[in-house]
Amino acid sequence: MIGTKATGAVLGPGDGEFVHLLALGVRFMIDGDATRGAFSLVEHPLPPRALGAPLHTHRNEDEYSYVLEGRIGVQLGDEVLEVGPGELVVKPRGIRHAFWNAGDEPARLLEVISPAGFENYFRELAPLLAAADRDEAAIADVVARYELEIDFDTIPALAEQHALRLG
Repeated sequence: MIGTKATGAVLGPGDGEFVHLLALGVRFMIDGDATRGAFSLVEHPLPPRALGAPLHTHRNEDEYSYVLEGRIGVQLGDEVLEVGPGELVVKPRGIRHAFWNAGDEPARLLEVISPAGFENYFRELAPLLAAADRDEAAIADVVARYELEIDFDTIPALAEQHALRLG
């Protein structure tokens, strides 16, 4: 991950901290510390037919998802889209959205998060989701601190509607 160096840096293809939120991979590329809080950049690898996130709403961040490879399905408000390599999806704060790998091949996308800070949500949530005995109260605390509204009840419907593989 590129840190706080003001003189610039290079992040190689295999470099950077990496965590998983269930099927969703998160590779930390640029933290808010390096941008004075302006934005952060993460890469999301996603296996075939996997859910990236159920319907959720950010109160404080805008997200910009640029597809590098594969086909990404996105629900943005009531609209459902499918985007591929070279396409950018703008997900403004306050708009409910979900995303998934819509294809049978692995997908990868770059996500710019503005302002920065939300990248730490992934860091905090990953070990809680990986735990054998999940602490639902701790998960709810992380979600609340980042002022995120997640509708976990949408997971089965998204899986059925878009032929996603869960678990």
